[in-house]
Amino acid sequence: MTSSQILATSLGSVEFRRAYNLKYAYLAGSMYKGISSKEMVINMSKAGLMGYLGSGGMSLDRLVSDIQHIKQKLSPSETYGVNLLNSPDMPQLELQMVEIFLAYGVRYIEASAYLQISLPLVFYRLKGAFRDSNGHPRILNHVLAKVSHPEVAAVFMAPPPKEIVNKLVAMGLLTPGEASISDEVSVADSICIEADSGGHTDQGVAYVLMPTMLRLREETQRQYQYRNPVHLGAAGGIGTPEAASAAFILGADFIMTGSINQCTVEAGTSEKVKEMLQGINVQDTTYAPAGDMFEMGAKVQVLKKGLFFPARANKLFDLYSRYNSIEDIDEKTREQIQNRYFKRRFEDVWSETVSYYTTKGIKSIEELEINSKRKMALIFKWYFVHASRLAAAGDENQIVDYQVHCGPALGAFNQWAKGQATEFWQNRRVADLAERIMTGAAAHLDRKFHAFISSSALVKDSHR
Repeated sequence: MTSSQILATSLGSVEFRRAYNLKYAYLAGSMYKGISSKEMVINMSKAGLMGYLGSGGMSLDRLVSDIQHIKQKLSPSETYGVNLLNSPDMPQLELQMVEIFLAYGVRYIEASAYLQISLPLVFYRLKGAFRDSNGHPRILNHVLAKVSHPEVAAVFMAPPPKEIVNKLVAMGLLTPGEASISDEVSVADSICIEADSGGHTDQGVAYVLMPTMLRLREETQRQYQYRNPVHLGAAGGIGTPEAASAAFILGADFIMTGSINQCTVEAGTSEKVKEMLQGINVQDTTYAPAGDMFEMGAKVQVLKKGLFFPARANKLFDLYSRYNSIEDIDEKTREQIQNRYFKRRFEDVWSETVSYYTTKGIKSIEELEINSKRKMALIFKWYFVHASRLAAAGDENQIVDYQVHCGPALGAFNQWAKGQATEFWQNRRVADLAERIMTGAAAHLDRKFHAFISSSALVKDSHR
């Protein structure tokens, strides 16, 4: 019987850990508006791990400030990343973020909410690329794409679209030398497969997605013959050692956690939210419309225990689906929304919305006013932004309207942590959770491996 031991450092891909300079094949994913905070990123980096700053919804000034703070606290050898959220309605904002990343030497980004490849993303990926003395392509900027559909994974596994590369050269953003490498590298060097996660979700199943994506990677590698194959990771539902070990057995090169990190000391949300989260179980989340993709009917997974937000958000989407304008909705329902949901009049919400869009230079007032259904959508979408702000601030007067993105992985973690110091969020540090999950996964796999070996030996003995 073997006496070998499975170690946390042996889980996942050695090549991935080397490329990302990590102790374990473990990442902490981004959470928008700085919930995955600069403190979270620093804590992970100091432990030889990596987290992504939640830049979605941040002002550019705050993004720069947070990156500067992170760089001041870390040594050049300590790795960190920043989220890049796809902004199809604001491509200039996405480009500005990429320019900030390049200016401050951000070498790792997490690309999320992409359905197709954008110009800013290709710009980031190829900028600074060169050939070494052997003529091999070298890429300075690492892109990890979070996806849940094989079709989207396929475009990230492919080389950057030629028309985008040519446009970047014509704009003077890429040199011909940088562009020449585009045929030999994939858009993303790592892809994280999101099963049913907190926040934006397509309610995918890890046991279905991972084998499919692994086969897609094999096909892509045969087609393009990359020098460095794309790494595949797993996210969604990972909050315990058992879940982590299942991901690695399925073939994940790395894992990424999310929901469990929102209930830590470093998470950039209110103490009230953390108190609520530390007490949930696996059944205490549900689905609601996604505020940023409201018209498309996209879903987010959110906390439901003790909250009215999920029901109210779904009611708003139902009204949007049935009516063409605010005025078409019956008066009783309109009053309910204004008095109970919004706690302000539609006119005030609309005034704030117009001010936001005109400040951003995205739409003129006339364009916003002319389409009554679009206007209704924008008024309803205000509630989602408001609900997130309430949660982040810990507003005691409107607790029931908190929007808290969360998946059942946190409920599973809470049950595992019962009776331990980490039962309480004040004792949860993001890097400590990573250590506990990875060492626990290794120990779990080791026990199972030796149990299988023992069982096999017994079966052989019985057949003699």
